[in-house]
Amino acid sequence: MNMRKITSLTALISFVLLMVTSIILYIVPSGRVAYWAGYRLWSLSKEDWGSVHINLGFLLLISILLHVYYNWKPMISYLKNRSKQLRIFTPDFNVSLVVTLIVFFGTLAGVPPMSSIINLGDAITDRANLVYGEPPYGHAELSPLADFAYKVKVDLDESLVKLKAAGIKVDSSAQTMEAIAYANGISPQQIYAVMKPENRSSAAEMPEEAPGGTGNRTLLQICQMYQLNPDAIVQGLAEQNIVAEPGQAMKKIAAVNGIDPHAVYAAIYALVKK
Repeated sequence: MNMRKITSLTALISFVLLMVTSIILYIVPSGRVAYWAGYRLWSLSKEDWGSVHINLGFLLLISILLHVYYNWKPMISYLKNRSKQLRIFTPDFNVSLVVTLIVFFGTLAGVPPMSSIINLGDAITDRANLVYGEPPYGHAELSPLADFAYKVKVDLDESLVKLKAAGIKVDSSAQTMEAIAYANGISPQQIYAVMKPENRSSAAEMPEEAPGGTGNRTLLQICQMYQLNPDAIVQGLAEQNIVAEPGQAMKKIAAVNGIDPHAVYAAIYALVKK
């Protein structure tokens, strides 16, 4: 066996797979949604893909270090000028360094095209969040069943009866939603769907506390999440001296009106609960 070839091929394969996992993690829903809805791609959860991504990254790092070791002389030759003198800052190295620094600092500064890539990822994630459905509150899957029932305002005893009738086994109300879901091979979201009263309106489904990521969502997206009329909400906010447009992000609305995004959400919630 040729270790140089094995190292190079390992670096290539791990790089390709790392790119695949990067794309997958780029398009999947937010963690709060993925865990709540039991999101899976090719039978793997978001957490599984994240773990694979990390270990492939370490494998690539090790193989690159070995690749440098086995190809030290050729790589050093890249840093030599025409007189065969070693120079780190060769024209080729300088171009590579500048390109890398532009991407690094451009990302931090939020300038195109780096910001465009980030914004596209956010848009894809937000769309996936709407498709798979938000939890009633952050990390709801980690709440014990009794606490969850209290927070979403459903009767615990009635919920236990419904769950039993649906064939969902619950050992104790102290079990977390995640544990119950795992034991029954379903998602926490499906458990809530069984527990939820049939006559519950979209207004009741809107949680009192703003879910994670609210600041980055547009007012229109918030309205779509809870089946609200955007025009009515905009008018209602105006009556509270909050100027807003459906296409504006919640944090932009907050900034324009000198308040916090959660205060904007609270104002919307107050309108819904009227």
